Amino acid sequence: MVLRILRQEPLYALLLFAVLAPLAYALHWGESWVFLLSAFGVVPLAQIIGETTEDLAVHVGPRWGGLINATLGNAAELIITLFAIQRGLLQLVKASITGSILGNLLLVLGGAMLVGGLKHGTQRFDRRHVSNSAILTVLAVLAMAIPSMVSSTIGDLEGRRVEGFSMGVAAVMLVLYGLHLLYNNQHSPPHEPSPEEVAHARPIRQALLILAAATVGVAGLSELLVGSVEHVVHQFGVSEFFLGVILIPIIGNVAEHLVAVQQAVRNAMDLSVEIAVASSLQIALFVAPALVFISWAMGHPLTLVFHPFEIIALSSAVLVMALASMDGESHWLEGAELLAVYAILALAFFLLP
Repeated sequence: MVLRILRQEPLYALLLFAVLAPLAYALHWGESWVFLLSAFGVVPLAQIIGETTEDLAVHVGPRWGGLINATLGNAAELIITLFAIQRGLLQLVKASITGSILGNLLLVLGGAMLVGGLKHGTQRFDRRHVSNSAILTVLAVLAMAIPSMVSSTIGDLEGRRVEGFSMGVAAVMLVLYGLHLLYNNQHSPPHEPSPEEVAHARPIRQALLILAAATVGVAGLSELLVGSVEHVVHQFGVSEFFLGVILIPIIGNVAEHLVAVQQAVRNAMDLSVEIAVASSLQIALFVAPALVFISWAMGHPLTLVFHPFEIIALSSAVLVMALASMDGESHWLEGAELLAVYAILALAFFLLP
């Protein structure tokens, strides 16, 4: 039975790391081992959170289900960033926000276009829907860029005026995200789950229990992961930028990334593009502004003032994504181009001090 489950869900094999991580911490194996085991251990738990969220969405109906997916879609990554805020690692938090958007727009979408194009040639998707999402993504990046550009003229970057400005912008972003959900609810026919989907979904009580257990597991591993970040930075000479931009987003979203690529292989490019772009929107318009208010409540205020290269990277990613998807078609070369941009940006973040 175990082998059958692992064949269906290979990432479940990484649950062993979720057990070894606290053991490594208790037995003092070293911070590097704790970081590595915790990182791998979060991956299957993030997948379980995603699966149980989908099960709940099936039971509660398409409209409430869409809201559940919209709020819990990045739960694992949100938990990691909360522990980083608690420890005052605000640069890591901002980098993870940047990395999540870059990863979805370039790595995930590029991988899906590359693999899907190699198998099916030119693939097509709904250009109008992607266009609406691309416009919102541009607005989201613009909302993140404005505080970064003008905050130095408003006052001290750690002062109350800049904090208040960031909270005001965050409030507008949350309103925009709510309007985005409302528009989709009014103009997109909700997905009615089929009898087969209902039959295969876990019962509500079981889904809630599994979701709670996985969330607790992610919380515990996140505390170990974040607690060992500073040691890893000093020992291996990597920056918080690189860990936040590249590693943290991949850890929290690898299961979702694989689903997007799998859908492209099945020639379901509409769903693949939706996963990549919608996840970016959720990070930019919901997670980032929500963290501004949560961090203020936790006593470590997070402002929307990003490193200049982060703004350049985000702007580049949005521009390349829009150009690649504006015609409603994709092929393997466009996927390779998106991946090339991601690789260049990753190298730059690795070399940043």
